[in-house]
Amino acid sequence: MVPAAQGYVKISRDDNKNYAIQIEIKNLAESTRLHPPKAAYVVWMETTDNGTKNLGNLKSSSGFFTSGLTGTLEAVTPFKPKRVFITAEDRSNINYPGTQAVLSTKTF
Repeated sequence: MVPAAQGYVKISRDDNKNYAIQIEIKNLAESTRLHPPKAAYVVWMETTDNGTKNLGNLKSSSGFFTSGLTGTLEAVTPFKPKRVFITAEDRSNINYPGTQAVLSTKTF
């Protein structure tokens, strides 16, 4: 859906045995410029035993010297991630992902 987009997901354990997730995506298109236009990019986490969880929407910004859009998200969860993916959505406060997948990791 956004062919130039690329990024990484870093997952680590914190002192409380939670999973700290850091995501950075580069070369995004504005979600409002997609076809059809969307309001936000939402990050999802698929777990082994607890279903799919909404981690929040990407915080996006563009650089002063570049037209490329960057998206970031930091989240903490008690659930072990199996896969992380991003969808384009009309709202960010939803419980289930739509069908417009932007990026996805492989299964961990």
